[in-house]
Amino acid sequence: MKVRLLSSGALILSAVVIEVGGWTHLGLTPELADGLRYFLLLHSLACVLLATGLWQVLPARYQRPLPWAPLLLFSLAFFIPGLGALGILLALMPALWRQRRRENQAWRALSAPQLPFRPSAQQLSPLFNDGSLHDVVKLAPDPEQRLAALLATRRMVGKSAVSILKLALRDPIDDVRLLAYSMLDQQETQINERIEALLTRLTTADDSQKAALHAALARWYWELSYLGLAQGSVLQHVLMQARNHLETALESSPNPELELLGARIALEQGLPYDAKLFLRRAEQGGISTEKLTPFRAEAAFLSAEYAEVPGLLVSLSSDVLRRPPFTELARYWI
Repeated sequence: MKVRLLSSGALILSAVVIEVGGWTHLGLTPELADGLRYFLLLHSLACVLLATGLWQVLPARYQRPLPWAPLLLFSLAFFIPGLGALGILLALMPALWRQRRRENQAWRALSAPQLPFRPSAQQLSPLFNDGSLHDVVKLAPDPEQRLAALLATRRMVGKSAVSILKLALRDPIDDVRLLAYSMLDQQETQINERIEALLTRLTTADDSQKAALHAALARWYWELSYLGLAQGSVLQHVLMQARNHLETALESSPNPELELLGARIALEQGLPYDAKLFLRRAEQGGISTEKLTPFRAEAAFLSAEYAEVPGLLVSLSSDVLRRPPFTELARYWI
């Protein structure tokens, strides 16, 4: 290291002496053309020595790539006579003299691992991945994992499975999309078959059975809406059918559970005042206040009675408020 510094210092010093000599000879030569030729020769030699000397003392990571690193130093000194060489020395020498010591690296950068973030030895069971099935369908790079996640939704109940299947309808792989579509179509077909069977029974049933059949039809029509299997104008038709059958069933015999279902249908239709009427009758029929409170808060919001929403949410128990979606609602309103 010391030998390299001495060699570099000698080269830099020689470059400075030759450069000064070139300028001196340029000023003393009576013929300008002869002086310029001699100056260019000395200036070129000085720039080569300066670039070589500075390049030798640069840190190893700045000495590459060759030949561009030393050529840059030479170009700065050669094409800006005098000032270029002075600028390089003033810029590099203090930095080289007071180099910072490289500290031990406390961390190591790694590329993001592929889903499902498990050791390769456990890839044989794709149904049990870290994270939710929703994340697997959305983010997993392997189509087989996404297919397995769709098959796992058969163990799920409610609208969670439908939301995952609808997400898979936008998958770039045909097999994933077709499987999601067939599973959605199967669920919708099963509900429609139950509705058709109930409608057939309704045509031959006696008066004592009709109330129960209308109630069952209201629930199955509501199931199409609740699961998200009906959209647009079909959704409005399904909700209307559910409400008509529900009101027919209530005409025969009061039922607080049906009153609550009527409130949910009215809220989905965007009719908060009708929902409030259903909720009032459901409470009179014996439904607990805590069970009705979330729907009352939704009805208050839809009817623009925003001041009532915080009070209704506060009346819920702490256990309920810790469960989604009430956690986010409580954070906003309370």
